[in-house]
Amino acid sequence: MTPAARLQTAIEMIDAILAATRDNGAAADSVIAQGFRDRRYAGSKDKRAIRDLIYRVIRAYGTPPISGRAAVLGLQDPELSALFGSGGYGPDPFRADDAVATPGTVPAWMAAAFLPFVDADEQAALLGRAPVDLRVNRLKAARDALLEDLGGTAIDGLADGIRLTDNTDLSGMTAYQSGLVEVQDAGSQWVAALCDAGPGMTVVDLCAGAGGKSLALASAMQGQGHLIACDTDRTRLGRLPARADRAGVQIERRLLNPNREADALGDLQSSADVVLVDAPCSGSGTWRRNPELRWRISPERLARLVGLQAHVLDVAASLVRPGGALVYAVCSLFSAEGDVQVQAFMDRHDGWTLDLPELPLGRRTDSGYALSPFHDGTDGFFVARLKRTC
Repeated sequence: MTPAARLQTAIEMIDAILAATRDNGAAADSVIAQGFRDRRYAGSKDKRAIRDLIYRVIRAYGTPPISGRAAVLGLQDPELSALFGSGGYGPDPFRADDAVATPGTVPAWMAAAFLPFVDADEQAALLGRAPVDLRVNRLKAARDALLEDLGGTAIDGLADGIRLTDNTDLSGMTAYQSGLVEVQDAGSQWVAALCDAGPGMTVVDLCAGAGGKSLALASAMQGQGHLIACDTDRTRLGRLPARADRAGVQIERRLLNPNREADALGDLQSSADVVLVDAPCSGSGTWRRNPELRWRISPERLARLVGLQAHVLDVAASLVRPGGALVYAVCSLFSAEGDVQVQAFMDRHDGWTLDLPELPLGRRTDSGYALSPFHDGTDGFFVARLKRTC
């Protein structure tokens, strides 16, 4: 493909991503993958160049641009501008009435919704490129031995954490296929560590999804105890058995019905040592991996998520035994999903206290800890640990 043809293809795919965003459709990665399936003539270098340009555009705009063409023109890049009207299956020439998008990090309402410390530098870091972090499965391997094989560096404070120096595709590597490691951001590893799960405990991962944190909890429990992974999404939860088999652990799964979760959890009432609520959230802390999420969030959607989080926390509270712990986490740095949510829970429920240990990273907030790419080199997370006193 010519450079101009690559540019035109990127513009068309950006238009498809914008449409998916408006219609709550597929994520950008899926749209791009489909775009390449429709263009089988594109070579590996073409695909890399097109993908890089698409994500450069997505990272450049806090609000959705009117079109892919307007977005590229708004970059004010002379090399790209020279390709308009240059032929070679490229975009049409620039016109005086062309819309030109204005770059920006986030809209004003979103900037005001963050925790107080999330300034312009923090917001920019949320849009950087994420490293590849691994969690060693201590049931099968030791970190020091894998460091020699895989390279990378040990992550300070995390006994099982490894950060790779490049974006290696692990899917074909023996260490991954054999269940010695899982890909897991350091922030997620810290959330699991705060659960302080151990052998013989009863532990519930209430919003388990595909089970990444469930696997971390199983490793910490050394395969001993009762670990239950729950979710309302059958497809995501259905990915866990293969992952658990690869890791060599046993994890019970329970599919929950939305707003009827108690129907499947009756035998666990007031019996769990730890309940983890990795709640559905805006994902504002994961923009390094999914920058188009900025285009999908609105004040109204954020309010709906906050209501869902409150409901899940209420369900979780009924499962914790006296003296047990409830760990609440969101991969978000919005106040409404963090401190405000925890304080509202405390107002609704008597018999709970904050129970946060000291962490070697992150920043204390009113009710928990916040981790961020700028300050900690992790995805953005808010996490709080609460203890049931009676």
